[in-house]
Amino acid sequence: MSKIIASAAIRGAYKIVDQAEKKWQEAMDKWGAKEPVGFPNTAYYLPVIYGILGTKVEKLGDMEQIIKRCKALLPPPVREEHPLPYLAPALDAGMVTFFAEELLEAIRYLEQPDFYTKQEDPTDSNIWLGAADDVILRKRGVEFVDGTAPGFAAIVGAAPTNEIAANIAQELQQKNLYVFMASEYNGKKFSEQLVEAKVQIGWPTRLVSFGPDISAAVFAMGFATRAAMSFGGIEPGDYRKILIYNKDRIFAFVLPLGFVTDEWYANAAGAVNWGFPTIADTPIPEILPTGICTYEHVVSNIPHDKIVAKAVEVRGLKVSVAEVPVPVAYGPAFEGERVRGEDIYLEAGGGRTPMVEWVTTKRMEEVEDGKIEVIGPEISDITAGSRLPLAIAVEVAGREMQEDFEPILERQIHHLINYAQGVMHIGQRDIAWIRIAKQAVEKGFKLNHIGALLHAKLHQDFGRIFDKIQVRLYTEEDKVKEVVEQARAVYGKRDARIEGMTDETTDTYYSCTLCQSFAPSHVCVISPERTGLCGSYNWMDCKASYEINPTGPNQPVPKGETIDPKLGQWKGVNDFIYKASRQKIDHYNFYSIVNDPMTTCGCCECIAAVLPMCNGIMTVNREYTGQTPCGMKFTTLAGTIGGGLSTPGFVGHGKYNTCQRKFISGDGGIKRIVWMPKSLKEEIAERLKARAEEIGIPNLPDMIADETIGTTEEEILPFLQEKGHPALEMDPILG
Repeated sequence: MSKIIASAAIRGAYKIVDQAEKKWQEAMDKWGAKEPVGFPNTAYYLPVIYGILGTKVEKLGDMEQIIKRCKALLPPPVREEHPLPYLAPALDAGMVTFFAEELLEAIRYLEQPDFYTKQEDPTDSNIWLGAADDVILRKRGVEFVDGTAPGFAAIVGAAPTNEIAANIAQELQQKNLYVFMASEYNGKKFSEQLVEAKVQIGWPTRLVSFGPDISAAVFAMGFATRAAMSFGGIEPGDYRKILIYNKDRIFAFVLPLGFVTDEWYANAAGAVNWGFPTIADTPIPEILPTGICTYEHVVSNIPHDKIVAKAVEVRGLKVSVAEVPVPVAYGPAFEGERVRGEDIYLEAGGGRTPMVEWVTTKRMEEVEDGKIEVIGPEISDITAGSRLPLAIAVEVAGREMQEDFEPILERQIHHLINYAQGVMHIGQRDIAWIRIAKQAVEKGFKLNHIGALLHAKLHQDFGRIFDKIQVRLYTEEDKVKEVVEQARAVYGKRDARIEGMTDETTDTYYSCTLCQSFAPSHVCVISPERTGLCGSYNWMDCKASYEINPTGPNQPVPKGETIDPKLGQWKGVNDFIYKASRQKIDHYNFYSIVNDPMTTCGCCECIAAVLPMCNGIMTVNREYTGQTPCGMKFTTLAGTIGGGLSTPGFVGHGKYNTCQRKFISGDGGIKRIVWMPKSLKEEIAERLKARAEEIGIPNLPDMIADETIGTTEEEILPFLQEKGHPALEMDPILG
């Protein structure tokens, strides 16, 4: 290893450890050893320290042992005459750097509680997001699971100009990578350059402004470390597995832009431990031999217009980006982009105008592949700020095409449109909503480009099941309303098909192992009356997915002999689970939260937990960040039962599943629900009401407590007693 790099990295580590010790001593003098510390809304404490050392830092006093560990690991400075190699001590210095930076940032949260926004987006007055909480981790982790986000670039410093910064960021976005930003160079920060260039930053656009100082770079490493623990099921303290997991599965790299300081060298050396190489724009010494990283460790002096391509090459990342015939940048990184206020050129749907999206099957002779029609006003016919009704009718034909595939294709419309920069899409079916930004229109984007991108991407992703596709976009209100009525009739038939199916009359269920890349022992088995816990798949979807991709994550699972009809257990399912979980799980029950419930991964929409005092259960959705009556927030619950575990008393599930007939039917069913967040109750209100009427308790929704009633069992029990909640009269749930 380069003597220059090793010397600088070790010097940088000493500086950062000294800074952390000084800050800690000041904090101890002010608050004392018992003062709580940590990053907000996470079950992983200070995640690098917790993951690598297995140590929980919960109070200021806990930091003393970490500082001592840092000093013990710090290697001696490199002397003029010192035998090779320098790699091992530099790696130790890098690891120590991250420990010390987590202490610094935890103390910053204590000293300046409003320094970071502590949410997904910057505010008008603050662009620094700080550490990702567990809600963000799990939400974004799905993208790492399904491949829409293969890795991340950790950028420190700043580009020479705002234009270069915007170009680098857009190129990384187009390769579907996240961009984690920290530190400054020459008084400029990369994230600030993007804001000045009017580039939208935040978690939804994958441009994450962690913080202004180099210490904020540790948030990127904490994210990677938690990914290994949360989705990989690796135990805290098993540092070797965590580091190997990241090298093999999280394709990340460091891009220092500007003069590389000792502190930057220390962070770069630390990142090498995780298998993340450094690609610099300045002529620093290189480390070309392979070893810890997949290929080279440090590559330097790369021009800005080639730095992204070089980084992807050095990290060994395989990026598949299809050319889509639209005049704007295109890729998953733009899916979270917002179009607001004065930026809007055209708006359709969202309650402002009628809008509908519909995929329908036609005869071969009725479809002309690639034909795109806009029937009514085009964008070029209207002025900025206009509203139009809109119907997007996608007509497909093919020998392999089936009606069952229509909703699979229809669901793609949402994200495929959203992938276009400057286009925002929300909802689906007849509650869709689209906004097109002025910047997109200035680049030449029109409504016909929606048809062009749908034609290109649906052919690329699903061309095996159809031969031809044409798209009609209607913007005349009478015609839009006509399409709405046609589509609604089809939606009703689709919904009735799955609603009318039962587990008893279905011999084959379907697996979903999509999340196994992060939770190796998790196997989701989906039946007509138990949708996937991520909320993305029902039985029909899995059946169609299997027919589209027979070797994919959705495989048929013959039920076989019934072992327990009440709890929902079958021999064929057990055999499949045992094999698919790599012999980690040999059985679970579909319909129980108490007796060997289904395994849970990190992608569940909701988590249910038993409340013994209330003789019922609560359920909480991931969007709710407050306390719950079981004593744990969603993030803590997910950290406790995620990773592919079957945990009696807890189970992950989808929102839709809450009102399905078999939801925890082995323990009493929906009558057991005594608490859920108000937002969730409102979201599923219609289905909850219908299910309550079906079981003969029409006022059940009004009996279910929420956070306005209380967040402890003691607080909600009087309310349940006053309302006469049926759970209080049922057999003991833990009996």
